[in-house]
Amino acid sequence: MQPIDQAFQQKEGQRLIPFVVAGDPTSQVTLDLLHLLQEEGASVVELGVPYSDPLADGPLIQEASERALRQGMNLTKVLELARTARERGITLPLVLFTYYNPILQFGPERLVQEARAAGINGMIIPDLPWEEGKELADLAARQGVYLIPLVAPTSKERIRKIVRGARGFVYCVSSLGTTGIRQNFAQGVEEFLETVRQESPVPTAVGFGISAGSHVEYFLRHADAAVVGSALVREIALHQEALQDKDKRAAALDSIRGFVRGLIPAAPVKS
Repeated sequence: MQPIDQAFQQKEGQRLIPFVVAGDPTSQVTLDLLHLLQEEGASVVELGVPYSDPLADGPLIQEASERALRQGMNLTKVLELARTARERGITLPLVLFTYYNPILQFGPERLVQEARAAGINGMIIPDLPWEEGKELADLAARQGVYLIPLVAPTSKERIRKIVRGARGFVYCVSSLGTTGIRQNFAQGVEEFLETVRQESPVPTAVGFGISAGSHVEYFLRHADAAVVGSALVREIALHQEALQDKDKRAAALDSIRGFVRGLIPAAPVKS
């Protein structure tokens, strides 16, 4: 069974999908964070490829990408990092989050082949329209890698078209615009999430703006998993100096661990 499918068969009503920018602040810290997230029961991890023009990302992730780029991180090195993570015992599903231009430069067919070899289980490409993604989805499927579709609030007919044939899970965008920490979400988001759930042949995850345990618990009533990105990236940024100091890293990771624990509901949420 594909690891993403297996993950969604476990921990019903408590599924968390964290997002981290690979190489922020260093590759070693990212490996440490992956171990931490695995230990704390994350269902899937989105591994962000730093990019100089991240159109869907808010300022927190943009700043993290800049830090990682200064470390020399790129798509090739993210794949190397994923391979190292597998060699060091990371078993939870890894989903590559990247924009399409790096894929185009790398070569789509080469990418899916090397992604599979590195232990990548899925890909999310926020600037690849659904209408233009079928070729890459087919290439990925032949390697056993899922191209995860994103769907934003839109008509029921378009939702049905996007989710038809989806594999792994469907990523539901809670609010239009870029990622970031929010206190309020779009009116009608619950109805949108329920519509996607009804139409989708695979589980659903909701992201964009989810930053607290109360948000996670609320949205797990309407989706199968919750994605936390900017809030975790901010937590990492708050500790970036300590994370790069061998003598202080353990304490910084413990603080991040406490934040992650605060996101996961103590008991399954009934949807």
